[in-house]
Amino acid sequence: MKRNLKRNIVVIAVLVFVGAAVYLNWSYNSRWGTADSAMVAAEDAAKLAAAEEYTAAAVETGGPSVAVSAYFDEARLTRQSSRDEALQLLEQACAGEQTSQDVIDESMRQINAMASWNLQESMLENQLLAKQFTDCVVMVSDEGVTVAVPAPLEGLTDTQVAQITEAVVSNTDYTAQALNIIEVTE
Repeated sequence: MKRNLKRNIVVIAVLVFVGAAVYLNWSYNSRWGTADSAMVAAEDAAKLAAAEEYTAAAVETGGPSVAVSAYFDEARLTRQSSRDEALQLLEQACAGEQTSQDVIDESMRQINAMASWNLQESMLENQLLAKQFTDCVVMVSDEGVTVAVPAPLEGLTDTQVAQITEAVVSNTDYTAQALNIIEVTE
């Protein structure tokens, strides 16, 4: 009985904090009113100019193409969207009045795992960027680690594959067999 009371108090507290965050976000965003069309046009022009500069700089320096950069941006967005949806479903599963303690415990375990994966992904991406990869996306799950990196047409060198493998194996509990490297060619 006492355990259920504590669980219910924690669930209610989390819901109150989430509700407060939603309200504060709504009230903050509603203060700004409607968009000024001149301001929107200026921002769009600035974004277009920045994209053109980036493309020109990438061509001059031999950096990743716009299509490759777009792939990594889309992969990050997809990863975050799917995690957000999964987190929302897990929170809903915990919030039900008739939810059993086993379901709550499993949901909390999965939420903790996703938080751990997010930290590992960020750490691995930063390490790979420090190892002179121009861009990368790391996805960690129960099944293993997937790393997408830009690669020339001839593919990654053995040294680059070893760098990726070493980063994953030394910073996670996964073995080299659980690593999947995706070479994104330009």
